[in-house]
Amino acid sequence: MTQKPAPLRAISSMATRQVLAALSQAWQLQGGVAWQVESVGGVDAARRVQAGEAFDLVFLADDALATLAAAGHVRGDTARGLMRSQVAVAVAAHAPQPDIGSEAALRQAVLAAPSVGYSTGPSGQAVLALLDRWGVRSSLGDRLVQAPPGVPVAQLMAQCQVALGFQQLSELLHVPGIAIVGPLPPEVAIDTVFAGAVASTCTDMDRQTQAQAVLAYLASPAATRAKTEQGMAPLAHSFFVPHPQETS
Repeated sequence: MTQKPAPLRAISSMATRQVLAALSQAWQLQGGVAWQVESVGGVDAARRVQAGEAFDLVFLADDALATLAAAGHVRGDTARGLMRSQVAVAVAAHAPQPDIGSEAALRQAVLAAPSVGYSTGPSGQAVLALLDRWGVRSSLGDRLVQAPPGVPVAQLMAQCQVALGFQQLSELLHVPGIAIVGPLPPEVAIDTVFAGAVASTCTDMDRQTQAQAVLAYLASPAATRAKTEQGMAPLAHSFFVPHPQETS
């Protein structure tokens, strides 16, 4: 009897946990090789890949993946942009929902909130940059709460530890105990492109081929429904090119 190959091992940030789980199941149902994803904080995921931990696939925000590609930790020639995610605002369930329909209204909602939560990783840094642009970050003081790596902001809101939270929409969907107010207004929208690549520690040729087949599936129209159901948007062009400053 032919022995089944060991599942491909992948690591991702928390924002893509649900969509990758759904797509992994769909891929296997149509006969594709099994792949298992460990989802952790994006900073921790990048650190583990940099440390040389053995993975076949890596899924992270495109700028984080570009940094890993430039350092040789993932194969840049296999990297693909896969989906786009919006940062949204949420509050605890049954709490009054603030007006966030304009930049001015969102700024006022932040200033009025008893506490404001944000995540680690690129989206959290973008939220901090927005607060700095408004000149309100220092005035928020200890009302500004960063979720620990791997802990969703939604969890803090559901536990009433944070009143107003910013996080990727995909991480807010289907979470009991919170209410999604909506995405940020267009003038201050924070979008993140999530990408995937074959890890440099994946040296077996068969596993490399299998990993690239997974990436091709994730970038294909067949993956669109799962992406939209999990708060993601498919990309018009799936290929991801590392930023020039990362490859110079």
